[in-house]
Amino acid sequence: MSKYINKLTTNLSKAVLISACSLGVAVSANAAPATNNVAITKSSPVFLGDGGNYPFSEAVRVGDTLYMSGQIGFKDGKLVKGGVKAEAKQALDNINETLLKYGYQKSDIVKCMAMLTDMDDFDDFNKVYKAELAKPYPVRSAFGVAELAAGASVEIECIAAK
Repeated sequence: MSKYINKLTTNLSKAVLISACSLGVAVSANAAPATNNVAITKSSPVFLGDGGNYPFSEAVRVGDTLYMSGQIGFKDGKLVKGGVKAEAKQALDNINETLLKYGYQKSDIVKCMAMLTDMDDFDDFNKVYKAELAKPYPVRSAFGVAELAAGASVEIECIAAK
């Protein structure tokens, strides 16, 4: 009989423990998220610019955040000459133009992604990037890629927030 009672007690203990854990998960799943007194608002995306002949928007604004499509060193419909330095400068000028068009500035940039067709150009790219943007610099990723549109050496994509 004591063996039966021990087994019953063990099984009941397991059931109580599982129930308590399940209740804790259910309560925490239904609890209001901690906001630290920050107002949470949802904002529908606003698609800006039509990308011309290409299937993308120039930028999308969600709340106070502006997500911009990648820019290459295009000016007047063609790639600027002069390699990665000239292309990076023009791409950043294009980004600045987009920022200004939608009420932002370079200091609002919080994240950039750079794609280079030759990682040996990384130092030259960084020289231009440092000259065009100021401290504190946005967070950034850089990738080596096989090729870019229109034979570009560099493409830069950024996100800005107010």
